[in-house]
Amino acid sequence: MDILRTPDARFEGLADWPYTPRYAEVRDADGTVLRIHYVDEGPRDGAVVLLMHGEPSWAYLYRHIIAGLVARGRRVIAPDLVGFGRSDKPAKRTDYTYERHVAWMSAWLTGLDLKGITLFCQDWGGLIGLRLVAAFPERFAGVVVANTGLPTGGGMTEGFKAWLEFSQNVPQMPIGMLLNGGSGRNLSEAEIAAYDAPFPDETYKEGARQFPTLVPVTAEHASVAENLAAWKVLEAFDKPFLTAFSDGDAITRGGEAVFQSRVPGGKGQPHVTLSGGHFLQEDSPREIVEAIDGLIERARS
Repeated sequence: MDILRTPDARFEGLADWPYTPRYAEVRDADGTVLRIHYVDEGPRDGAVVLLMHGEPSWAYLYRHIIAGLVARGRRVIAPDLVGFGRSDKPAKRTDYTYERHVAWMSAWLTGLDLKGITLFCQDWGGLIGLRLVAAFPERFAGVVVANTGLPTGGGMTEGFKAWLEFSQNVPQMPIGMLLNGGSGRNLSEAEIAAYDAPFPDETYKEGARQFPTLVPVTAEHASVAENLAAWKVLEAFDKPFLTAFSDGDAITRGGEAVFQSRVPGGKGQPHVTLSGGHFLQEDSPREIVEAIDGLIERARS
């Protein structure tokens, strides 16, 4: 597997991003060693919050949420998925598969030996993060899901269909502008530049190109069986499980209902609808901090 690594200089002086980069290595089944970047902020003895981003963003999406949670005494960990942010980027699209990503992040999670985790996940952060919950339920104290799903071949929304067609046909993928268009507010030029930073040119965007095609929206897609098995675990997950979808996301609209009805831990939770687009972290960071912090407190009571 050929690997690209974004030069460190691309990440210098980013707006609202004072966080020290940390790295861990995982080994693919083919023997390739991949470096995964993550943020780890806050007191070592604080309740652990895992923030998982999706496509085509990176941990920068959580910059304000990290600060808000650290101020409340939480230990906040935000990784970059392989192919995104400061993490290594396989050079070939065919090197990106759903199951590889689950394996890579499973190795990363167990390598750090994280426990008592409260997960917040959005977009592909949910498709991968919820598989981690299913694989290691004993490590998780609670979950907040936002604008995501765990599909098992049941079809796609019109919003996702439009995104799939766009992502596969646009000559140059405008990462920063996609984040801007998927947020309810207008991002600043500096914020847009921060989302473009991981990708010096199109060769670094193979993961961003491939991810939309990997979502198992048809029965013929890979990972349908694995997601069905994960749902069996989630249907027995009785720890606090909160939905916090936004009111302006055509891609995942209505997706909260399946979690509320099928996950036992969702019963009686104060599920919320937040203001914002697909990237609601840009629109409602304070409300997300409140949702995560409140879930941690309820899990302790």
